[in-house]
Parts: sequence; structure tokens; C-alpha cells
Amino acid sequence: MDEDEFDVSSPSGDEVVSIIKPEHRMAVKEDKYRRENRRLRNTLSFRIGTLLTNSFKRPWMLFFLPLSLSLLGWRYINERLGRRTVPYPDRSLSEIEENESLRNCVVLFPTNGVGFGHFTRMYALAKRLKRNDSAMEIVFFTTMPTLQILYNEGFPTYHLAGRKKHRQMTASEWNAMVEENLSLIFNQHKPKMFIFDGAFPYRGMLNAIQQRGSMQKIWVRRGMFKKGSNIPVDSIGHFSSIVRPGDSVNVDDHLGFDVDIDSHTVEPMLLLDRNDLLPRKQALSRLNLSPQAKIIYVQLGAGRINDIDSEIRLTVDALLKQNGNEIVIGESMLGERIYFDHPRVHLLRDYPNSMYFNAFDASVQAGGYNSFHEMRTFRIPTLFYPNMNTGMDDQLARCNIAQSEGWGIVLKKRDKETIEKAVDKLLGLERGQPETETVNGAEQLADLIINKME
Repeated sequence: MDEDEFDVSSPSGDEVVSIIKPEHRMAVKEDKYRRENRRLRNTLSFRIGTLLTNSFKRPWMLFFLPLSLSLLGWRYINERLGRRTVPYPDRSLSEIEENESLRNCVVLFPTNGVGFGHFTRMYALAKRLKRNDSAMEIVFFTTMPTLQILYNEGFPTYHLAGRKKHRQMTASEWNAMVEENLSLIFNQHKPKMFIFDGAFPYRGMLNAIQQRGSMQKIWVRRGMFKKGSNIPVDSIGHFSSIVRPGDSVNVDDHLGFDVDIDSHTVEPMLLLDRNDLLPRKQALSRLNLSPQAKIIYVQLGAGRINDIDSEIRLTVDALLKQNGNEIVIGESMLGERIYFDHPRVHLLRDYPNSMYFNAFDASVQAGGYNSFHEMRTFRIPTLFYPNMNTGMDDQLARCNIAQSEGWGIVLKKRDKETIEKAVDKLLGLERGQPETETVNGAEQLADLIINKME
């Protein structure tokens, strides 16, 4: 029972009602009204009204009103683009809230991108925090729809659908929901630490965390900060630490500028370690695969398999030319279902698919960060199709590491002929054992967090 609550038994004696102390209830309401007041004062309509009112109070200002309105519009646009800070920040909590002791609790906020990257890193971190400190409360707030994964682990989870899931919702309205939800979560759980994993820090999130002066805030972000990026200009200052998961290739030199707050780099963060994988016999049985077959795992995000000219269809056709091959196609739980009927093609819609890696003799993958480091850690011979148009993510440089280490093949130009030749090379590679035990960045980050919270 929280120190701000007490129990009252019902007349029947078989029910307990939790009563919140009046001063705590008042503090929560005051914080809500303060947030609403700040959001109102930062709206364009309020600021135009204030400008007009001041001009009528001082008639000489009317001569400059067209210029003042233009400057206000310019400032507002730049605030919306993240290039300027909002004029009315709110950095204070009620005295009662500030004086409350923080708990051994961490709130994790993974955003959802095109895949599971942010979510997987935070899920990997949460599992290791739970293992290393069983007394720690680990709370998730996320826009990811895969809540059953977290519930199965026993993590309290709060979900807010992304803005595009709401019909005709503005960015301001959605950010107000983010701020309100996070503020309520902080009031309830009183965490010592907040960890955000995402490329873009939402304004509603920044507003919510800036009020918590005693709470540590960590931003987990791959790569460095590129000059001219569209993140809010004051984003970095809201955090006490930046943690960067490392990469197999050093891409930092051309990605921007260093930050002037506490910064840490960890090894690539993987959800599963080698001892977490299912034994080969069990993995084959669960996927209904033949023990005598050569099993190739295919996970390519682009293209539809029923389109005979797509990369994934050309790849599957090339693999099926050899009768001893069976193919497992990895479906994303966030995407549309795949429908393809062939006795030697199996569809896998699960999470994490990496639990089945001992069943696979080879793989065909895109050149994304997570998939590459999984293949490298478990040394699965892999044919990579790097995306050459990913901006800051140099997939070609990353995939070339696999080729130089002898366990991967890189194919830049993909058509029927080149794919068939590359598949023949892939099927000639044997799966090997890593020379040394790799360090999981999720374990490193868990240790760092536990030390910071002591």
C-alpha cells in the first residue's frame, strides 16, 4: 500500500477500498491544471490574442502589428519544426510531488518505427534488469501494439496508439495525450529513471520529463546527431545521459556532432543470447521442418512474394531449385500476413524469431542493424540485400563486414541472374561457431542503470 493511501473495509468486510489522501489528490489536480494552462498559453491563437490585446493597450504598437504578426508566425513555425523552444515552459512540480521519495522503478518508452528495433532493445534491457534486480519495478509506456509480449513477462504496460492511428488528430493534440499519460504514470509509479528509445523525442514526452528534476532520464539512440536534423532544438538538454548501441562498422565520423552531456556506448543490444535459443531438434519440431533438409531463413521487408518479379519471390524460386532445401519466411507481426502455398515453404509469424536460429543453416536478409548483428552473433551464413538509400544508416558498409569475415555475401544489384548466382554461393557456405563469446549491450546497459539507481 502506498504511503499516500489507506485502506477502508466495506461493511461486509470482504472488500478493501483504497482512499487517496486529499493533499495528494490536490497535487495531481494542480499539476494537470498547470499542464493545461501551459498548453493553452503556447497555442498560436492565444499568442495572437495576447499580441492584439497588448497592441490596443499601447496604440503605438499598432503600427508594427503586421511585422509582429509575421515574426510570431515565423517563431511558431520554427517551434513546430523543433528549431526553437516554446516560450512558456513549465519546469516545476507541486511541493508535495517534489518531496515524495522516488521508488526503485524504471519507466521504458520504446517507440515503434518500421520494425521492432526500438521495442526489441528495451525488451532485452527489461529482461536483464528483471533478472539482475528482481525488486525493481519495470514499467512500459509504448506506441507498439504488441502488448501481449510484455504482459506475458509481467511488466505493467501502458499503451497509446500512434497519431496516425487516430482520425484527424493534430500533432499538438497527440502530444498533449502523451504528456498527460506519462505524467500520470510518473505520479503513480514515481520512477527513479526514465529511458526513451527512439529517433525523434516527442514534445509531449519532453514536457512530461522536464518537470521531474530528481528523475534520471536516458535517451537510447543509435548513431550521432546529424546537424540540421528535425529533432526539437532543446531535446538533448532534457536528458541526463545518452546511450548509443554500437555497430560493427564505425559510422560516427560522418554523422554529425558530439553531445555535451553524459554519454555511453554499449555493444549491439540483442534480445537473446546463445543459451536462450531452442535446441535444433526442438526448433525443427516446432516449425515442422525435416531434420534431413537444409533450412534457409528468409526475411526481406520489401516486395510481395506473389509478385513473380519481386526480390523475395526471385530468392525463394532460386532456393527451391535444390530439392533438399526448405525455406522459412519470417513475417513481421506488424505487417500484413503472407499467403504462399508450397510444401517446402513455411511461414513464421512469431516473436522473437531468433529463438529458432539453431534450426537454420543459412539466411537471406536485408542489411538492417538488428538482423545483421543477430546473424553475426550466431554466425549464420547469410546473403545480404543492403538498402542503398537509407540516409544515415550505411547498410552496405555494415554488410561488407560479413563478407570480409567469411560468413556473408553482399548483393547490391538484384535481378534473377545475380540472385541465382548469389544463392548458389550461399548454399556452399557452412555454418560455423563464433571464435569468442560476444558481449551483449543489453547486459552492459542493465549494469549501468542499476549502478546509476543505487
